[in-house]
Amino acid sequence: MRILEANKIYKSYGNKFNKQEVLKGIDISIAKGEFVSIMGASGSGKTTLLNVLSSIDKVSNGTIIIDGKEMTGMKEKQLAEFRKHYLGFIFQDYNLLDRLTVKENILLPLSITKTAKALANQKFEQVAKELGIYDLKDKYPNEISGGQKQRTSAARAFIHEPSIIFADEPTGALDSKSASDLLNKLSEMNKKHQATIMMVTHDPVAASYSSRVIFIKDGQIYTQLNKGEQSRQTFFQDIMKTQGVLGGVVNEY
Repeated sequence: MRILEANKIYKSYGNKFNKQEVLKGIDISIAKGEFVSIMGASGSGKTTLLNVLSSIDKVSNGTIIIDGKEMTGMKEKQLAEFRKHYLGFIFQDYNLLDRLTVKENILLPLSITKTAKALANQKFEQVAKELGIYDLKDKYPNEISGGQKQRTSAARAFIHEPSIIFADEPTGALDSKSASDLLNKLSEMNKKHQATIMMVTHDPVAASYSSRVIFIKDGQIYTQLNKGEQSRQTFFQDIMKTQGVLGGVVNEY
């Protein structure tokens, strides 16, 4: 079953006198339960692609269908409602609310959909325990580490069981151990719950946790790698080779 299908995605900025075309007719399809990474050199358009697929930005042309619903024709109010139920987000800078506890931050998606308190608490306990942060539930963001903040952000993304979770450089602000902890947890959640994840990353180690890597070059899909039955280490080596052909990956556009 396809969760996301995007056809002929174009995105440009500016006007007819000074136009910059960032995405140039991208087609992409993601199946339920896939963990897909998007990679590419600086300026390739990978973050722009994530932004338009996740409705943060609008496409200039093309169609995006998530869970059978076409987003590109939705008005802003419809989009806001759609995001609440169907999309989850994990950002590099956590986007936690400082005045809310870990538990309150995680419960936000359920509070805005008016989920019954007993069910919300049940879902919180499950996701917080799976991500190893249940004991932090009464702490505030300034009382926990960066890795714990990002696992809190991940729990908030998973709690309402969205159709797809978009992760934008989720390990970018983490040390290697915290990054590894987070990626292991994301991989476990992906397998255990058939959670669909699309992650933009510049890090080949992070990408090696996914099942497929799509490489973007100059606003188009350059190539794709499927992990298949390979070990993560072998997949990492394949990603490194492809990244080398692309000329390396640094900070994003």
